Amino acid sequence: MNPIYTIRLDGIYLRAFHGCYDLEQQVGNRFRVDIVIRTPLGDLPATDDVTQAVNYLTVFEIVERTMQRTQRTIEAAASNVIAAIKEAFPQIVEVECRVTKLAPPLGGKVGRVSVTLKG
Repeated sequence: MNPIYTIRLDGIYLRAFHGCYDLEQQVGNRFRVDIVIRTPLGDLPATDDVTQAVNYLTVFEIVERTMQRTQRTIEAAASNVIAAIKEAFPQIVEVECRVTKLAPPLGGKVGRVSVTLKG
């Protein structure tokens, strides 16, 4: 049996240009991305071989790069992140991605709006 383990990258803060309004795509907004990865453990504890692990730095770079592709919806942004991570690490069983837009321009005081996708 090959147990599944979980890797979390919580609180990746960045500036991006997602939004349904043209102004959001011009001036941008602050976002938080949280990633949960489920992947087989394999021989990693016995070998202690970092090349067998999902590289956290690579995941961070994928999130950062993928979030720079402007989308109208944060659902599309989250879907792009999931696809890019799974492409880089085919052994991954599941990626959960939460994209949070901080202080969204909704005409009132709203701290954040977020979506969570799994794939």
